[in-house]
Amino acid sequence: MPPLPSPAVGGWLMGSATLVFAIIVVGGVTRLTESGLSITEWKPITGVVPPLTQQEWEAEFAKYKETPEFKLLNHSITIEDFKFIFFWEWGHRVLGRLIGVAFVGPLAYFALRKKIDGRMTRRLFGLGLLIGAQGALGWYMVKSGLDNKHLEDGSVPRVSQYRLAAHLGTAFLLYLGMFGTGLSVIKDWKYARGGPWSGSTTGDINKILSNPAVKRIKVASWALMGLVFVTAMSGAFVAGLDAGLLYNEFPLMGGRLAPPSDELFDPAYAKSADKSDLWWRSIFENPTTVQFDHRVLAITTYLGTTALWLQTLKPAVRAALPPIATTAIRAAFTMANIQVLLGISTLLYLVPVPLAAAHQAGSVMLLSAMTHVLISFRRPGAAARLWRQFNATTGKKAQP
Repeated sequence: MPPLPSPAVGGWLMGSATLVFAIIVVGGVTRLTESGLSITEWKPITGVVPPLTQQEWEAEFAKYKETPEFKLLNHSITIEDFKFIFFWEWGHRVLGRLIGVAFVGPLAYFALRKKIDGRMTRRLFGLGLLIGAQGALGWYMVKSGLDNKHLEDGSVPRVSQYRLAAHLGTAFLLYLGMFGTGLSVIKDWKYARGGPWSGSTTGDINKILSNPAVKRIKVASWALMGLVFVTAMSGAFVAGLDAGLLYNEFPLMGGRLAPPSDELFDPAYAKSADKSDLWWRSIFENPTTVQFDHRVLAITTYLGTTALWLQTLKPAVRAALPPIATTAIRAAFTMANIQVLLGISTLLYLVPVPLAAAHQAGSVMLLSAMTHVLISFRRPGAAARLWRQFNATTGKKAQP
């Protein structure tokens, strides 16, 4: 019989996903408190230990004083102020290292003990490599904010919004990989031991999934998942450009549904002589356009989630769907409402740290809810089906 990952594997993956969720929130607070450029070096091993003596703190503060952020923005801060921003960035980095240890160690154990099959081992090994790449990407992002070009052109010292989006997007992928795989493992174990599939008592999975209504909902769910992800990524550009500090009203922008076209496509953002790059630079570099795009994507996401939920209220669709899918869609709709309220509140109150951090956390929760929707349509794995058949034949629940 093939190995079937136990609930211990599922619990480990869900715990790892929780740590990634935590680092996404801590990373958001680190950015919101403008703490991300406080550590000017990347020391993967020795960087775990913070300054311990006054002399060490003075040395670390001296390094920060050489940065564009200190010279242009924070030249009046004290060493006590520096310690505050230092510890946010330090905590973010240490949490990243903790995730690496908490993931790679158990992965090696489960793989060597044959608790997971080769296919899952390769998939999880890929996630392990992604954790390492994420650390390097994080430093690559920070370096963009330490560049002395900010001193030359007088621009606000901040990390590149492109690198910030890449860093956050990688974190999202890590989280979804861990959360989705962990949830699948737990559901497969329950199914192998005789539990119902997605709450359905009919037992005919193929018949349920071949129903045209179910197929439509499944396709719509995948499309909505993609839309949620794109909306979350557009939020990274809003954060990277401080675009949330513009047009602090909703639903209008300056008394209009959309800002003037000459503001959305301001020629000042073009860098080529013929202005041919104006359209895409406006989308990614113009704060006004970035905020407008995020609003449009967020509203579209909300309407899409609402439409998906309304479909489940139709008696024919509700009867065809697995019960867990109906519940998961309702949960996604609920989370979409919460996320919209958090987003609007963050905008109206000029991006306060608690609300903005909650809004970033809400994006992860909405992605989680949509992942649960998709997994509710997932067929049990081959090993789970074989073990269920074996248990049914022998009349007992053997341990896989």
